[in-house]
Amino acid sequence: MEILSKRKRPAQRKEPRRTTRTASGSAPNNSSVSGAGRSAPPHEHGEQGSLKEFRRFRERMNEEILGEGNLVINRFFALDTRTYEAGALDVKTKELLGLVASLVLRCDDCVTYHLTRCAEERVTRAELFESLSVGLIVGGSIVIPHLRRAVDRWSELERLAH
Repeated sequence: MEILSKRKRPAQRKEPRRTTRTASGSAPNNSSVSGAGRSAPPHEHGEQGSLKEFRRFRERMNEEILGEGNLVINRFFALDTRTYEAGALDVKTKELLGLVASLVLRCDDCVTYHLTRCAEERVTRAELFESLSVGLIVGGSIVIPHLRRAVDRWSELERLAH
């Protein structure tokens, strides 16, 4: 912690943003919760959102989050980026590992991100399904709905590639 205390810390907001939740637990879509007076379209989760919308949402939110200048958050994002760089394991293998972990954790946004990266790393359909089978075995039957959405996303990526 000594290293952290020697660095100049960004100015703190005087009033933290407050987010109200609807009965379903989601934030309402109004400018008071979208940050700095900007209104932003809601993010569709699951099969309704397109890959294009997913990418736009992810980029917009990463920019807002990193723009806050929070040292811990920015360092975590940097560590995440470095983790997937080539090392003893190549990038393709690391993305497949990230996909399996995301499937087991049942994080559909994470699965979509890693599927996109796997497509960029030219993962084959056979490699994908072998990796998904590991995630299913580790995660159990509760993973099946996420497996379905993952395969649907992969099919969308395959259509876009042709």
